[in-house]
Amino acid sequence: MLSAMQCYLLPIIKLYLLALKVLLVQLLIRPFRLPVMPRQDVKVAIVTGGGRGIGYEVVRHMARLGAHVIIGGRDEQEGLAAVRRICEEYKEAKVEFTKLDLASLQSVRQFVQSFKERDLPLNILVNNAGVMLLPEGRTEDGFEQHFGVNYLGHFLLTWLLLDTLKDSGKCGYFSRVVNVCSSAHRIGEIRLNDLNSCQSYSAHAAYCRSKLAQLWFSSHLHQELQCGGFPLSSCAVDPGMVDTALYRHLWTPLRLAQSTIARLLFRTPAEGATTVLFAALSPALEGGECGGGYWANGHREMTTPTSFDPQLQLSLWETSVQLLGLQ
Repeated sequence: MLSAMQCYLLPIIKLYLLALKVLLVQLLIRPFRLPVMPRQDVKVAIVTGGGRGIGYEVVRHMARLGAHVIIGGRDEQEGLAAVRRICEEYKEAKVEFTKLDLASLQSVRQFVQSFKERDLPLNILVNNAGVMLLPEGRTEDGFEQHFGVNYLGHFLLTWLLLDTLKDSGKCGYFSRVVNVCSSAHRIGEIRLNDLNSCQSYSAHAAYCRSKLAQLWFSSHLHQELQCGGFPLSSCAVDPGMVDTALYRHLWTPLRLAQSTIARLLFRTPAEGATTVLFAALSPALEGGECGGGYWANGHREMTTPTSFDPQLQLSLWETSVQLLGLQ
């Protein structure tokens, strides 16, 4: 009984203490202002979860710079509405929506197949979509929802698009994978023998675990690309605490408090998008040596030592390949 309570309560306490710390930092440090980025007229980008929040602001800014942007999302009505708003704002915008449900491996495969049939290049992939604090449940393929959506769905999407990303990059103009992460990874714990949280379930622990998995994936992918000499980089970005719908599954009293606090202390989606855009577009991050790493508020940051343990990253990578039936 005591052990079960610890498994449930400890992650809650850790996550809310971390949130308090992040909010205090955001109060003391001014939000990063995105420098003027170059035109992106010949580039193609995919942004998951681009129908609202941070993803929408990323899509909107890229479209303004001339990129051809494809929103991958589960909610077709929301995605098409986002496309209409952007096209009304920028008459020349090249933005479209394609159905993508990261909780379904079949949907991910269909999305990639549909994209590849068009024979388009792919210069930027922003893995932005995510879920947080969901009640216990499983994806279509039987994976714990945070792990399945935030991590495995994006792992498969990136894996299936790697050849196109590699072919689209060239010296001086690397393709880029940007994984939208979270400071919650700092308190995440990954047990390779219980990735689906079968032994005990905590929505808070599951979320933190999925974000740590994203960071490990991003780092290991970048190392693999560097070793292979490919014109493609991968980095992770923490947008900070941003006022989006991500918090809709909070316990009701907390959600009511959060909605009030968010207006005062959280960053806006546009502010949250700035470091994501910087990682995706900035000439300062061009090439394998300058790219990669973990970014927050416009700067590369160090994080917990286990976040960059190459053996742990490799173990999760190999386990993920097996779970997804990849070669």
